[in-house]
Amino acid sequence: MALGELPVAWSLPAADARAGWRALWWSVGPGNELAVMLVQKRNLSRSRHTRGWVGWSVAAPCDGVLVVVSGGVEHRTAVTGIFPHTTHLVLLPQSRFLLVQGRTHRDDTGGWERNALLYTAGGHPVSSLCVGDDIDYALSDRDGGIWTSYGDEGIYGDHPESAPGLARWDTDGTHTWSPRGRLPVWPLGGNAGATEESTAWLAWYSHKGPFVSRVDTAGDVTTYRNPLWGTDGIAVRGTGMLLTRREHGRSRVELSRAEFLDDAWVITGQEKLTVPGPVVLYCAQGRDGVLWLRAGDTWIRFEV
Repeated sequence: MALGELPVAWSLPAADARAGWRALWWSVGPGNELAVMLVQKRNLSRSRHTRGWVGWSVAAPCDGVLVVVSGGVEHRTAVTGIFPHTTHLVLLPQSRFLLVQGRTHRDDTGGWERNALLYTAGGHPVSSLCVGDDIDYALSDRDGGIWTSYGDEGIYGDHPESAPGLARWDTDGTHTWSPRGRLPVWPLGGNAGATEESTAWLAWYSHKGPFVSRVDTAGDVTTYRNPLWGTDGIAVRGTGMLLTRREHGRSRVELSRAEFLDDAWVITGQEKLTVPGPVVLYCAQGRDGVLWLRAGDTWIRFEV
C-alpha cells in the first residue's frame, strides 16, 4: 500500500511543532475518538538511548493540551498537573481520562504509591489511584474499566495484582478482575490490547509462545494461540482480526489479517506497509474492529 493510500486519521499540525509542542501519550476512547496529549518541549527531557516519541519524558510537573479528534472534528482541552514519569494515557467515558506512570513503589508505610491520576473532562486532576507495577499496556472499556498488562518486573515483583500478568481496575482504584489461574501458562509480559463492544482482548507472551485472551462481561476468559509472534497491535470484529508487527524505529509495519477457523486464529493475508514515520513502543490500539496505528506524529486507522 502506497503512503498516499493510507487511511490517515490525524497528524500533528506543523504549526504546533513549530510552536514547541510535542505529541506524547495517546489513546482511543470508547467512542473511537482519538486522544493525543501535547506537552511543550521546554518541559521535557530526552533519552539518548530510546528512539521515537517514547524517548521524551516530563522532567517536572507541568501543563499540557489534550487533543481529541472525533468524526473529523478536533477539540482541545488545557490540562493541568501532569506528573513526571507518565507513560500511558487512558481515555474514559464522559471525556474523563487517566495519566498513568508505568511503575509504582512502596512508600514509607509499606503501601503502594498511587501511579495514576484521574482527570475531569475539563482537564483537572481530581483523584489518584494505583493500577499495578511495570505496566506494559493500558486501555479502557465502555463501562470505564481500566485493563492493564504487565512486564516481567511487575509479574515477578511484589505487587499482588501485577503478578498474574493481566488485570482490570475501576476508577476508584478497586481491582475488579484477575485471571485467577485461568490462563494456560504464566505470562512474561503484555504487548497489545483491544476492545470489541463490551469484550476485552489482551495479547501477551510467555516462554511457550504468544497468546491472545478474550474476557467477556461476566469475567470469563478464553485464550487462543496468537498466530503472529511479536504482535504490537490487535483489533477484533466477530471472526476477523487485524494484527500489526513493527520494524522498530523504522517507517515499516507488517499488517496481517486473521480469521477464526476451527477454534483457532489463522492468518489469511499479510502486507508490508511504508508509514509516515518511525514506529516504536505503544504504537497500536484496537477499538471495535478498528486498529489505530501511530507512525511518528501521524495516526492511521485500519478496519477489520
